[in-house]
Amino acid sequence: MTYRFAFFDVDSTLVTIEGIDMLADGNPEILKLTDAAMNGEIPLDQVYARRLEMIRPSKDRVEQLGATYVQSLVDGAAETIAKLQEKVIVHLVTAGIEQAIVPLANALHVKNIHAVKLTFDTNGNYKDFDRRSFLTRTGGKELLVRDIRARSHGKAAFIGDGVSDLEAKPAVDLFIGFGGVVVRPRVKENADLYVTDLRDVLQHLL
Repeated sequence: MTYRFAFFDVDSTLVTIEGIDMLADGNPEILKLTDAAMNGEIPLDQVYARRLEMIRPSKDRVEQLGATYVQSLVDGAAETIAKLQEKVIVHLVTAGIEQAIVPLANALHVKNIHAVKLTFDTNGNYKDFDRRSFLTRTGGKELLVRDIRARSHGKAAFIGDGVSDLEAKPAVDLFIGFGGVVVRPRVKENADLYVTDLRDVLQHLL
C-alpha cells in the first residue's frame, strides 16, 4: 500500500545544516539551546522566542540563509523527494523560518510548506515571529499533521531527525528517524524505522 502523505522535517533531515544556528554565527549559547531542544531536554516553547530575540535576524540575513539551504541539500534528498512526488503528497514541516525555507521548497518543487513566518520593519530589521504558529511549541508538529490528515484520507509517514519530529509519531502510520546528519539517541530508539540514507525511505513509502 503506497503512502498518500510524506511529511519531512527540513534542518538536519533534507539539509545538512540547522538554519537557526547558521543565523547565530556559531554563538555557543544558541547552539546549546538548539541541541537541547532537538534532543528533547528542554521544551521548544522555552527556546524559540529566546533564540530569535538573541539573534534578531535581518531580512537580508534570512534571504542569505535561504540560498545556503539550497546549497546544503543532504545527499539523495532531491531524488528522494522527486521520486516520492510522482505518487505521494510531500509536505515540509519545520519550525524553521518560512522566508528561508521557500527557496529550498521551490528548488525541490514542493508546494506544501509549513514553517514560521518572521516579520520585519520597513528597513528589514527583525520585528517578531508568528506567535500563533503550532510549530513554535512542543507537540506542534503532531497538531499540524493531525489537522492536515483530518481533511483527507490515506496513510501518512513522517521523516525527521529530532525529538520535535518524534512528537508527531502518534499522528502518522509510520515514523522514520533520520540519522544521516545527526544521530539523536531518543529518536533512534523510538522510531518505527531508522535510516541514515534518505533514499532508503523510498522502499517503505512507495
